[in-house]
Amino acid sequence: MDYAKSIFLFVLAGLCEIGGGYLIWLWLREGKGWELAVIGAVVLVLYGIIPTLQPSNFGRVYAAYGGIFIIMALVWGWQIDKIVPDRFEIIGAVIALIGVSIIMYWPRQ
Repeated sequence: MDYAKSIFLFVLAGLCEIGGGYLIWLWLREGKGWELAVIGAVVLVLYGIIPTLQPSNFGRVYAAYGGIFIIMALVWGWQIDKIVPDRFEIIGAVIALIGVSIIMYWPRQ
């Protein structure tokens, strides 16, 4: 398995899901233009496509992606919304990352 490619795909999928969802959020919750909703919808469709490029099965990929999403959502909130993660969020993210590593990259027969 090409780990760098796999991690890149997880990060790309995360950016698409969080970014697309954020654009929809801006449209619905903050009254921004409908153009953001359309762009957000397209980006969310890309999010649905990107995980299919992972080399593993659906369940494993989506289980591992959940952990990646946790980390990326906290980083997004920190960088975009300026809400610094507290120590419990960081501890939870580290636990999730350990889980992702085991689920996705532990050697199997």
